[in-house]
Amino acid sequence: MTTVNDNGEHHAGPHGYMSDKDEYLKRLRRIEGQARGLQRMVEEEKYCIDILTQVSAMTKALQAVGLGLLEDHMSHCVVDAARSGDEAETAAKIKEASDAIARFTR
Repeated sequence: MTTVNDNGEHHAGPHGYMSDKDEYLKRLRRIEGQARGLQRMVEEEKYCIDILTQVSAMTKALQAVGLGLLEDHMSHCVVDAARSGDEAETAAKIKEASDAIARFTR
């Protein structure tokens, strides 16, 4: 069964990342800790290059999470839609992936 949320996004069944949910949560908690560390560095007036180094590390960590979610979307949601034979649903999932890639690469 496919549902459409208030943003017009389509969601069918369990999401592709569910098998790795605990790993994603662990990574996001680590990123949350990095953000708190950055705040602390600014509060303590640390050297700007040191802060920028940590910003870069946090950005790369977020990108890794994003790429993993995108891969999960394509290998689960897009593939499932294609297997269903529903051309409109398949096109919608491919468009979601394309839009996500566009947002991700800006």
